[in-house]
This record gives sequence, C-alpha cells and structure tokens, in this order.
Amino acid sequence: MPNELTLILRRRLAEQVSESLRAPLPAATLRRVHTPVSIPGKATAVIGMRRTGKTTFLHQLRRERLASGVPQVRLPYVNFEDERLAGMEASHLNLLIEEYYRLFPSFRGHETVTWCFDELQVVPGWERFVRRLLDTEKVEVFLSGSSAALLSREVATSMRGRGWEVVIHPFSFEEFLRHHGHPVPDRPDLLTRAERSVLEHELLRYLEMGGFPEVQNLELMDRHELLLRYVDVAMLRDVMERHGVTHVVGLHWLVRQLMANPGGLFSVERFYSRIRSLGVAISRDTLHAMLGYLEDCFLVRLMWMEAAAVRKRMVNPRKVYPVDPGLIPIYDQSGKANRGHALETVVRIELERRRFAVTYVKTPEGYKVDFLARRPGEHPMLIQVVADLHDEQVREREVRALLAARTEHPRASLHLVTLAPEAQWAPPEPVQVYAAWRWLIAPFVAEKGEP
Repeated sequence: MPNELTLILRRRLAEQVSESLRAPLPAATLRRVHTPVSIPGKATAVIGMRRTGKTTFLHQLRRERLASGVPQVRLPYVNFEDERLAGMEASHLNLLIEEYYRLFPSFRGHETVTWCFDELQVVPGWERFVRRLLDTEKVEVFLSGSSAALLSREVATSMRGRGWEVVIHPFSFEEFLRHHGHPVPDRPDLLTRAERSVLEHELLRYLEMGGFPEVQNLELMDRHELLLRYVDVAMLRDVMERHGVTHVVGLHWLVRQLMANPGGLFSVERFYSRIRSLGVAISRDTLHAMLGYLEDCFLVRLMWMEAAAVRKRMVNPRKVYPVDPGLIPIYDQSGKANRGHALETVVRIELERRRFAVTYVKTPEGYKVDFLARRPGEHPMLIQVVADLHDEQVREREVRALLAARTEHPRASLHLVTLAPEAQWAPPEPVQVYAAWRWLIAPFVAEKGEP
C-alpha cells in the first residue's frame, strides 16, 4: 500500500505537470547557443553561472518545439525546488512518469515527450532515473539546476556517457542588443554612420553593465549590489558548502585578486607567497583546489599559455577572466573605467561561447598575444584586443606581437579587435583590424580569416 508521503507526492507531481501543460509559456529574450541542444539518446544538462538564465532557456526550448508543431501536452516541465515536493527520493520519480501517461496513454511508445526537469539534482539518485527514462520511454530530456550540484564533470560521470551539456553564459553583445530592442544588422558593411554610432554606444554600455539578465537597466548602485550578491552566493553555495571549504578569509582574498585583475597573469605560487606574508595561513593545495572550484561554478575562466610541452604549460602563470564584464568595476580599485580589460574579457567569453579552445601566446622574443583560438577543421586565429589604436606605438607593438607569433603558428589568421571605429590606418598584411561591435555580432569564418 502506498504510504501517505507517496500519495501526497503523487498528487503534487500531477498538479505540477498539469499546470505546465496549460499555463502560457513565459517569453524572454532569445538565447543563442552554438552547441546542438540535444543529441538522440542523451539527456541535455543546461549548466552555467548562477542567474544567467538556465531556467529561462528550458522554457525557450519548449517555445521552440511548440512553434514547430509539438503540442504543449507533450512539453511537461517540473520544478523540483517547489517546497511542496520536499522529501522526494529517486523511488518517487517514477510516479511522475506514471501520472503523465495515465493522462495521455496514447503517447507511450508512439509520440516523443520532451521532459524539462528544473533543479532535479535536489532528488538523490536522479541520475539513475534519467538513464532509465531514456532507455525505456520515447523521450527527450532536458535538465537544469544549480551549478553547486550540476557540474560538468559530474554530469559526465553520473550519466555514464548519457549526458550532453549546453552552457548558458550571461548575455552576449548580440543578445544584449536584442534585449534592449536594437536590431542586429545582417549587413554591418551597409550601415550608416549614425547606425554605427548607435552600436558603438551600446557596446560601451554592455562593457559597463555586463550581460546578467536581472541587472539590465538597474541603477549603478543597485546593479553592483546585485552582482556582488551573485559572487557571494557562488562562494557560499558553490564553493564553501559544496566542497566543504572552511578557509573563508583565503577564499575572499583569492576572489578579490582574480576579479580585480581581469586578463592578468595569475600564479598560485606567487599569490601563496603574498598572502602568507600578510599573515594568512593557507596551503598551496587549498589555493589550487579553490581556484578549480571557482572555475567549476563559472565565476572565473582560466586560460593556459600555449605550449607543446605539458610541463612548460604548467609552470607558467594562467590568465584569469571573470565570466562577465559587469563584475569588473565592483573589484577595480583604481576607480577608472578600464575598457581594455572589459573588452578583452568579452572577447574571451565570446570565444568560449562559440566553442573555441583558447590559449594565450608568449613568443621566444617575449611578445604576448591575447588569444590563440582553435576549432576542429578550421585554421586557428591569433587575436589581439586593444581599446584604442590611435597611438602609433600601440599599433606597432600589437602588430609586432602578432607577426612574431605567426612564425610559430604559420596557418593562423591575424586579428586586431579594437573599440575605436575603423581608423584611417592600413595594417600590414596579413593583419586585419575589426571594430569590436562588428567582430562580436558577425559569424566567424576562420578559414577566410574573417570574423
């Protein structure tokens, strides 16, 4: 006989499913991902930094299927963070499937049902349920949840090869434009000067405001307070609680160091020496672990130096970027708007969004190139990011670094991305200069050396 909890959960699950099949699907700014959103036979895990819009993306998938002709009754959505579902265990999850097919028995084995599970990780043993669902029913499965309990490597491990990941970042510049009602031009080369000026102005707003959906159009003080809360929650939930980190002082020092130096070189050894000199007792191993946890929860993105030998790569410092340019002013102690660092951060995240593997380059002569970006089957790209190219010495320095790096990467195309409009300056072949707004909204055609 079912116990009382089972009967209660059965009723509440049926209520959630029925409501999701009747309620209008919430609308939001369309998110563009450069990863296939589903692969047959695999569950898609939607992951990323907190508050980037993962739940919203689940509803976007439902809207897209509805628009393609799939009836809403085949698009159930369940939020397992609903307090009325507290106490659920893996054994209860089958109640959800049985209640659904009790309502729609003709679908079983005949029609594909697209299940969207939000915060499913709060139910212990959810992985076995999802694997069995994929094996026994005709379904698509999408799941999303807190990065504290739904990490990339854990999806791969727990799903035993049955998982597929889609990463949701904060708004890209293209998404930012659409969110604020600005059309994204199909032909940037045909824009008038006034239209280009609008895009240049919006890019400056984007570099300052960033791309977290909730902070758009908030006043400066409110925006910074909300973003700071995002960071605090990530540290508390995704690092301290998730991994049992107890060295709170060391974690706060590390986060401040990383966020205050976007695009800067970071060495655990040097940071360890510095923090120890200030009287903070912490081990190197703890710092290495915390750095990995911060990357796991998408708060920061790390980048290795390009090197053929693993040891050479390991002994050189890494470059570190926040996941969004809006986080930079919160930790910048200079009080100045550093648009160069913000633009470099945006380019770094955009390359990741577009599925490039990214390293930085240091030539034998000591010159540095911001990014070496690769995708399978395409020529690599060497990319320098600089806010302003009006200074002749700056132009010479950036071009010199690109040309030097090309001797080691002869198949790479050479790119300069700048905030300034295309200046009256002809770069030497084969360097190509792009206004940042144009580079960020255009598709990449790496084989032709064009953005």
